[in-house]
Order: sequence, then structure tokens, then C-alpha cells
Amino acid sequence: MRVTVLAEGPILVEGPVEVIGPDGVVRLCERPVVALCACRRSRHRPFCDTSHRRHRAVPRPG
Repeated sequence: MRVTVLAEGPILVEGPVEVIGPDGVVRLCERPVVALCACRRSRHRPFCDTSHRRHRAVPRPG
């Protein structure tokens, strides 16, 4: 298994993969690569829906 953490995006996990949510529900995803939300903006958590693209952080001065 390989996990890739992207700086401005999701966490990519080479699948298939079982994801167990905080409520104990197990979700099986058989895709070759699964994108998991790292920004907490996705409406389909734990899976990424690319919401991070619409909410880019503005760099702070100094």
C-alpha cells in the first residue's frame, strides 16, 4: 500500500481500501487510487470532492 500526502490537496491511498469512519461504518472503495479529504471541506467525507480547490489559503504577510 502507498499513501501520498499532497500539500494543497487530499491524501491519496492506493486501493482497494476499507475506510472506517468515526461512527464505525465501514466503506469499501475498490478504485485503484482513493482520495481522502484532508481539508475537512468535502461534502462526501472521508472522500475528497475537490472542495480544497475552491478555498485556497491566502498567504499571510511576514
